[in-house]
Amino acid sequence: MASDALELTPERRQELLELCRSLDLPDVDVQQLNQAFTHRSFLNEHGFDESLANERLEFLGDAVLGVIVTDYLFHHYPELQEGQLSKIKSVVVSRRLLSRVARHMDLGRLLLLGRGEDQTGGRIRPSILANLFEALLGAVYLACGLETTRALVLRLLSPEIHQVGSGEVVVDYKSMLQELAQRRTGAIPRYRVTHTEGPDHDKVFAVEARLLDHLLGAGSGKNKKTAEQRAAADALERMNEHPGLLEEIMRGEN
Repeated sequence: MASDALELTPERRQELLELCRSLDLPDVDVQQLNQAFTHRSFLNEHGFDESLANERLEFLGDAVLGVIVTDYLFHHYPELQEGQLSKIKSVVVSRRLLSRVARHMDLGRLLLLGRGEDQTGGRIRPSILANLFEALLGAVYLACGLETTRALVLRLLSPEIHQVGSGEVVVDYKSMLQELAQRRTGAIPRYRVTHTEGPDHDKVFAVEARLLDHLLGAGSGKNKKTAEQRAAADALERMNEHPGLLEEIMRGEN
């Protein structure tokens, strides 16, 4: 309801309008778009009604995204079976991939966050960014309809869809982990092979990702590169589940 909406400053309105122009979305309701960028923590901190958070728009955007991606895969990959299509879809709509796209779009810059969430890296946290991306789609769908939303989704995600469909690596987890660790601790994760299994022609490498000699994640693969990526992905998942992990490591070093 408009009467319950967060008041927009001229500067905030201008920022959101610039985002609309950059995405070629002239008809989006700026107030609703602002809601898509409003995290529950901000409302709690400032005493606003939690119903103004972006969670309902996220719920809608998640459903719309699923329909768009499913329809695209069905029509563009007629040679693939249901199981193969499901695997591609699960990667394309995954938290990790959506957060990567949102990060490249710099959506976190416009996010309204509570002070605590902001100070613990919420602006770059994969779960928050993925939810933000879906909330944005929800706002676009309500304002512009399915076809405009479809065009936006495919413009942003079709390169990733094709990469996943061809079996290529889509997300560089090592770069994501390094960027996150450097930003929050000033240190760079290191990787080491803990052991190998199997004959020379069919080895499996087990790798650990460590920060200041603290274990962040572990993974294995047919080569060191794959194992390192999986260790970094495991580390990011652990940090998503335990947002204060890096801060605890740094406190232990001081």
